[in-house]
Formats: sequence, structure tokens, C-alpha cells
Amino acid sequence: MHEHQRLPSPLFADENGIVCVGASPEPDLLIEAYSKGIFPWPHEGLPLLWFSPDPRFVITWDSFRISKSLRKSLRKTTLRIEFDTCFESVIEKCSKVLRPGQDGTWITSAMTKGYTKLHEHGYAHSAEAFMGKDLVGGLYGISTGPYFCGESMFATRSDASKVAFVVLAAHLKTWGYHFIDCQVHTEHLERFGGFEMKREFFLELLETAQNAADDMSWQAQGWRSSLEPKQCLEVLCDV
Repeated sequence: MHEHQRLPSPLFADENGIVCVGASPEPDLLIEAYSKGIFPWPHEGLPLLWFSPDPRFVITWDSFRISKSLRKSLRKTTLRIEFDTCFESVIEKCSKVLRPGQDGTWITSAMTKGYTKLHEHGYAHSAEAFMGKDLVGGLYGISTGPYFCGESMFATRSDASKVAFVVLAAHLKTWGYHFIDCQVHTEHLERFGGFEMKREFFLELLETAQNAADDMSWQAQGWRSSLEPKQCLEVLCDV
């Protein structure tokens, strides 16, 4: 795929979920990709691959779950959660996390540059967990409409990224967001209520969100974290 070409429909994905190959993760292309339900996923030694897997892994507000142990952490935590205060630090720390079964990271320098530009354009965002002045956990993702596409998270303190994720999810729900796109299955996000759905249904979910009449974009909400962690239990779990 050349830089000037538009991405094909995700319905053209092959059996591995690959829609197309090539190009670089520039902001315009990334915005188009996420708006179509496509995301880039670098593989060492290959041109950049663009995916729309079937099935897709998502979290909806009906499926969202919080474990008993995490509920306890949310009620007593002293972590401070902020949004978009140090995006570049979050993505850098995510790129250095050692993950089981992975020898390296998919967050290459090109991906970091592309997502940082996307952040500057107002489409890539981070949720950060601070202990005092120290950044001890967080996550980042993409929002091209009233849905959040999670990319990666890290934690150097127990439950830090989990607390940041719950606080982010509670804000997204109160802002009128429709779902969280987790892309592919992970046991970690399954514990939060992630489940698989057929690609065709995911694309319908995406289209419904994009056709929402009100401006529910992240930008319209002011980028601020206004809910305390323990308040998020009431928003997400009615407890």
C-alpha cells in the first residue's frame, strides 16, 4: 500500500485478519484506520500490517466487570489518576514492558512517532496513575469518535494500570461513549468483561457509534479526570 492510497474495507481482510500491508503510521492514515475498525500491528521483519480481526474483542458497559480485590483497591487507593498529562512518558513505558511470550515490543519508534503526532492532533490519549509525583501506571489508546480503542498499558505498582483503566472507563461511560475496543483477546481484559464478537457485528457497533447525533468526542469533554476511583464503582457497577 502506498502512502497516498486509502485503506480498503475491513471486509477484505484475509483469514488472519490482515487488511493490507505497507505505508507508515501517519496521523491521517491512523485516523482513517481506526474509523474503519482497522489498526496497525507491526511484526518484526515485515512491512507494517493493518488488521481487522474476526472475531473482535470488546468491552461494553453491560459486560464490564470489576473483581472483588480490585473493588477493594479502588475504595482505598491513594493513586491520583489524570488524563493526557504525559502521553509520551506513558507510551515509552508501555514499550519497555516485558510481556510473556514476547521477545520484543510492537511499539516501534515509528509507531511511537505516529501515535505522538496523533495525540497532538487530539485523537490519541492516555490515562496516568501517579503516586505523589511518580508515574506508576497508565495506558493509552485512540478515540476517533464515541468509542475508545485501547492499545497498551503498564504498571510499576500493584493495580496501578487497573485503577487507571477503571477510572478511564467510568469517564467514557459518563461521556456517552459506546464501547471499548480491545482488538484481540487477552486474559487480562477478559477479567474486565471483554468478549469476542463477529467482525460484522463489531462494524455495526462502530457505525452506530459514529452516527450518534451528539458530540461525544474526547475533545468535547475537556480531557479532565473528575471522578475519584471509588466513585467509579457506582458508575460502572451500580454498587
